[in-house]
Amino acid sequence: MKLHEKTTKSNAMLHVTLACTLVIVIVIFLFAKGYVADKLTFNIVRYMSQRKILLLYLGVINLVTFILFGIDKYAAIKGKWRIPVANLLGFSFAGGAIGGIIAMYLFHHKTQKNYFAVGLPMMIVTQIVVLFYCMNAPW
Repeated sequence: MKLHEKTTKSNAMLHVTLACTLVIVIVIFLFAKGYVADKLTFNIVRYMSQRKILLLYLGVINLVTFILFGIDKYAAIKGKWRIPVANLLGFSFAGGAIGGIIAMYLFHHKTQKNYFAVGLPMMIVTQIVVLFYCMNAPW
């Protein structure tokens, strides 16, 4: 596989796994190098209440991802043009994985595709790791 290969149904799970692994390895590297606050915190409520723009972003990206999954399900039922897998995965990876999972199970859409059924929970774990690092970054 070439690194610049487009995401298709046949390589989507590999791309999801590589992206999530890369992000987590970078965070582990930053922790190992000491790029972390002196005292670790787990108070996500306080962190998010101080960063309203991040909270707004996460709300919007999850809503958009949810809507995209709904549109794709509707298009699948009607036999119309579909939203590319790479777009659904991209919005999920950009912070909308929770909205994607909710839509996936609410609409019974993409639940049999491993790149969604396994990939979206993997993205949520990755997003939690990144959020935990940002909460404890030295800045």
